[in-house]
Amino acid sequence: MEINWIQEVEKRKDALLTDTQNFLRIKSVLNMEEATAGAPFGTGVAEALSFMLNKGEADGFVAKNVDGYAGHLEMGEGQELIGILCHVDVVPEGDGWTSDPYGADIRDGNIYARGAIDDKGPTIAAYYAMKIVKELELPLQKRVRMILGADEESEWRCVDHYFKKEEMPTMGFAPDADFPIINAEKGISAVHITMKPHVSKGGTVLQEFTSGRRLNMVPDYARAVLLSERAGEIAEQFASYGNAAVQGQQVTLEMKGISAHGSTPEKGENAGMLLAAFLQKQELDEGGTAFVSFAMEAFQDDTRGKRLGVAYADDITGDLTINVGTMSYQAQEGGAFGLNIRYPVTTDVDKMVSKIALYAEKRGFKAKQTSNSKPHHVAKEHMLIQTLQRVYEEQTGERAELLAIGGGTYARSLQAGVAFGPLFPGKEDLAHQKDEYIEIEDLVKATAIYAQAIYELAK
Repeated sequence: MEINWIQEVEKRKDALLTDTQNFLRIKSVLNMEEATAGAPFGTGVAEALSFMLNKGEADGFVAKNVDGYAGHLEMGEGQELIGILCHVDVVPEGDGWTSDPYGADIRDGNIYARGAIDDKGPTIAAYYAMKIVKELELPLQKRVRMILGADEESEWRCVDHYFKKEEMPTMGFAPDADFPIINAEKGISAVHITMKPHVSKGGTVLQEFTSGRRLNMVPDYARAVLLSERAGEIAEQFASYGNAAVQGQQVTLEMKGISAHGSTPEKGENAGMLLAAFLQKQELDEGGTAFVSFAMEAFQDDTRGKRLGVAYADDITGDLTINVGTMSYQAQEGGAFGLNIRYPVTTDVDKMVSKIALYAEKRGFKAKQTSNSKPHHVAKEHMLIQTLQRVYEEQTGERAELLAIGGGTYARSLQAGVAFGPLFPGKEDLAHQKDEYIEIEDLVKATAIYAQAIYELAK
């Protein structure tokens, strides 16, 4: 049976775009202050999950909400289960957008919004792919299930909870990264380094320092509050770097950087590290000096862990990377650094953490790993890889190379799972950055690829 998949998507294009925009207009950022029994990640995330489940139920899919942690939409029959793993939550919008980050404006052939490329746009693409297969009444030998997580951008509590109650798919893909196919993902470790408070002796007192919202984002904003007889002078020196406000002997400094995904920290400019570099030139009190000096010694101009002694690379997934996602300091409470470490498949993670802990201990700090997601790799000979390669090459006319990434996708929660799109080779990636967008033409192409992939895997 010959099916023109692009043509099938084009027939539904207006509805595809409308649903994408409506989904993007929901601010589904984690908010634990709003958490309830049925909405464990806050009301915005719960609204986004309900949006997808209600839409699926209305379109004839079997819908299930798993305690607000996750949900699924299913079609087809059979013992085997094909999984499509998506997520409805997004990272905070950050600053500096040209338009409303939840406006889902269309301009120049693109849809602009937080979540457009990560992962709400691709989720709607995969949904319409399932819808096309269903509406064409194509014969399937396997069930197809879209699994909708609600905490992918934070701690993955969604899939942890989900798979305690629901079955593991035989194989599947996550439309949450790059085309052609990502079959290898680095491990992801969260390490927190802390320092105790010092008695404030001499110099300008660093009262507080804050930078970063999430470990998996390069901070685009940092703020420091100083107490000094030189407040006016410090403000003048800072004028070329950022904003300074003086109130008596107190001066508040605000630094802007450039956000980027935590897996590619070299693509951003870490506002916290930029502010620390300025503060290093000031004569700070003992506690402030300890905090700033450690930041510069351990992390300055280094996203590969060379300063910490943990630099490593392998042929499968490349370099280890470190993002200093959060930095905080209070004169009365001490300081902390939150690290997002993406490590290669062959890394000895225990040895890596031990080296960081020893480095910190020698300088009067403490380091502790607070979470660890192991690396993921699917062999190129696997039926899943072979099928997706064929579909991609038929749809695009281009070779389906296998890729490795530092980002963590839901694919790693499957025993046999890969990341599959939506970003096409050579296209700009603004996931986790200001003015995030998805090209409408690429959204249509991705939907066609997903539709054929679902059919080929499940027929």
